[in-house]
Amino acid sequence: MNIEDIRQPFLKKFPGDFSNNPTQRSTPKVLFATIKPAGFEQPQLIAFNEALSEEIGLGKFEKKDLNFLVGSDLPDHVQTYATAYAGHQFGNWAGQLGDGRAILAGEITNAEGKKTEIQWKGAGATPYSRRADGRAVLRSSVREYLMSEAMYHFGIPTTRALSLAFTGEDVIRDIMYNGNPQYEKGAVVIRAAESFLRFGHFELLYAQQEYTLLQDLLDFTIENYFPEIVSPNHQKYKDFFENVCTRTADLMVEWFRVGFVHGVMNTDNMSILGLTIDYGPYSMMDAYQLNFTPNTTDLPGRRYAFGKQAQISQWNLWKLANALLPIIKDEKFLENTLKNFGIYFWETHDKMLCKKFGFDGMKKGDEEFLSNWQGFMQDLELDYTLFFNQLEKIMPDTDLKEHFSPVSYTVLDEEKLGRLQDFIELYQSRIHSNTISKEESLAIMKTTNPKFILRNFLLYECIEEISNGKTELLTKLTQALENPYQELFPEFSIKRPSNYDDTAGCSTLSCSS
Repeated sequence: MNIEDIRQPFLKKFPGDFSNNPTQRSTPKVLFATIKPAGFEQPQLIAFNEALSEEIGLGKFEKKDLNFLVGSDLPDHVQTYATAYAGHQFGNWAGQLGDGRAILAGEITNAEGKKTEIQWKGAGATPYSRRADGRAVLRSSVREYLMSEAMYHFGIPTTRALSLAFTGEDVIRDIMYNGNPQYEKGAVVIRAAESFLRFGHFELLYAQQEYTLLQDLLDFTIENYFPEIVSPNHQKYKDFFENVCTRTADLMVEWFRVGFVHGVMNTDNMSILGLTIDYGPYSMMDAYQLNFTPNTTDLPGRRYAFGKQAQISQWNLWKLANALLPIIKDEKFLENTLKNFGIYFWETHDKMLCKKFGFDGMKKGDEEFLSNWQGFMQDLELDYTLFFNQLEKIMPDTDLKEHFSPVSYTVLDEEKLGRLQDFIELYQSRIHSNTISKEESLAIMKTTNPKFILRNFLLYECIEEISNGKTELLTKLTQALENPYQELFPEFSIKRPSNYDDTAGCSTLSCSS
């Protein structure tokens, strides 16, 4: 790997704490603190994303690179650091947060000039670890490694995963926060992104009233990550905010398309580039439920439930707008932009849903159709992904009970079958009004609706296997997630087995990692 080519331009651009002191503390007036990874003496490679490594300019993995994958034996020129940011967590101001388990190696540039930041997650404590140890356990690391790559292959903006490795040490965690801590295997994942800048980086500077530094960070962000913004003077800051709003809305629509529930949409977990970032207590949705949240910490309020994700992202954008007000200096503009967010999101969302059904676009009556569909899906407890897969296969003589029972989490009694029959007739009537052919309609569905999703019970089984020294399921899941619009392994195209309904890590998760 071309580790020698890693550079740290962020450290040269902004003020920082260069003490390498891991003591957890407040670091006012700086955007980062240099810190060395803990170092692990007995690492063991679990998985390496060679295609990504080649793409970003690191090249092929060699045996000598293993230590680098866990942050050990680093070259002298790689000055590692953690960034400082703040945020609102579950709607409340949390003050300074920062990279508590993430340590940045820096930036690599590929042959085409594309820059990528790389960082370790789980490589040790930083000044921002907030009374924690900065480590990560195997289960959370496997979940991040696989899900970030699954999202990439869905075609959804996301951070990426480069490697996954055991650290060789055990870490103690209370998985459900119920007073039952246990030792788990420690692991480190390297993740990659164009930038890991978050809403929280801007919130921190606003809270500290460091407005000159806030403008410097804005200029840096626009110059490096928003080349489409070429406006002069202060107009570029308005264009920037509009761009962030559009990217965020588009991301929410994509989450809705595949049934992804983030689980902890705090402002510090929102990417300024509109990427899916920080894979914690997430879940792909099994039964369609607008109020589904996989995060036990989010109960009973369900602030971050599936159906609320667009609303919450708009709330988070309000907080970002507040942080940028000293630079943009136009409250009316910010209010109008945030109002337009909702309009844009719903228009884009409904067009996306129409594609899932194979429609040729939005027509009169489609809004009512989609609203009725939502209630129908919840009442019949139909699996979100498998429902659309079955819808593609509907024939005039299809036995609806036999066809849809395998994708329902409840018994389809006579009343429910009647509703199902009525809906299918309504759907087929709408399809017949299409101005495109049946083949074109089916092609739209097949490229919009995934055949494979990375369900929590599959991740649970994979983590169990890796813990026992096996990687066969990891290999199969990797193949499947790289081809989500094909059915490579029919055994994965099933609803969540009932024996996993109440299993921690399958139906419910915590933020513990």
